[in-house]
Order: sequence, then C-alpha cells, then structure tokens
Amino acid sequence: MDFLYNLNVQFYLAAYLIGGIPFGLILAKVFAGVNVKEAGSQSIGATNVLRVVKETNPSLAKKLGAATLALDALKGMAVLFAAQYAGLSESAQWFIAVLAVLGHCYSPYLWFEGGKGVATGMGVMAVMLPVETAIALVVWLIAAKTIRISSLSSMTGLLALVVASFVLHPQMFHAPVLVVAFILFYKHIPNFVRLVKGEEKRVV
Repeated sequence: MDFLYNLNVQFYLAAYLIGGIPFGLILAKVFAGVNVKEAGSQSIGATNVLRVVKETNPSLAKKLGAATLALDALKGMAVLFAAQYAGLSESAQWFIAVLAVLGHCYSPYLWFEGGKGVATGMGVMAVMLPVETAIALVVWLIAAKTIRISSLSSMTGLLALVVASFVLHPQMFHAPVLVVAFILFYKHIPNFVRLVKGEEKRVV
C-alpha cells in the first residue's frame, strides 16, 4: 500500500472520488424531495434535475439546475487547481482530468452509474484548454438557443472543442482530449437513439 503515499496517486484517487459526487442527485433530494435517478432520463446531470424538478416547482428547478451545473464543473476544476498548486506535471493533470470525468460518469457512490459528464468535462477542459473551451461554450450556447435539444447541443460544443484543440495546438498530445470526448460521446448513445426515433425531448 506504499503507492498510496505517492502524491500523484493521491490526486488520482481524489479526482475520481470527488468527480463521483452526485451533486444533482443530492440537491434534488434535499431541496425538492425527488430522486432524479428514478425520473426523467434518470441522469444525475443538470438537464434532468431541471426537467424533473420543473414538474413540481419551476422556480426551484432553475436554481437547482444551475447549482448542479456549477458544482459538477467545479469538482473537476478544484482538483486540477490543487494539482497545479502542488506542482504536478501536465501529463498528471491530464490524467486527473480524465479521472474526474470518469468519476462523474461512473460514480463509485452509485454502483458505477452516473451522469453524461458534460459539465465536468467542460470544467476540466476550462482549466487545461481555456481558449478551446470558450469556443466550445459559444458554439454550445448558439446550438442550445436554436436546436433546443440538450444532448445535441452538448455534442456540437464538444466537437467544436476537439476541432479547436487540433487547430490551435497541432503539436499537443491529444489522447486525453479524445478519451474525454469518447466518454462523453459514449454516455450520449441513448440520446442519439432517441434522436433517431424522434423521442428526444427539447429543453423548454
């Protein structure tokens, strides 16, 4: 167990465990008395929190949705900022970023189920690739206002981030970016199926 005394390993564990905290589930249960794992898309993310809570309390739904979005993004960012302060290498920081997203998508507190990873993914990318993330957020915002389908808007923003990373940093080792993109894409496969069937709900 000596490896647990290694600083990098400690940060890797922290990234996964903190990334796995299901803030959406906690907030919805505490403040709205609903279990988002048993309603809507059964996701713990901000969109499902907004959709489920809105059925009984529209004004509270917006607050909880925004809080879920912020906390899901910040949990990955917090570990990365701490890692930078501790002087961890860039490669270690990228590993932390991937683990934070994995923690959210496959939470150890929910029997390795979780959310779609968009907010956490954008949070860690904002630290590692701030310009690309800003571009992705603009694309996501435009898509969200026009398409009004959360999953499709998110994937459009993700695509913009990946393309921007190759354009702005052609010499960078892109594997971590592609791994995060693959995780988010994989978690959205059920949404793509619903899109094809015409069953994916719009955000109203």
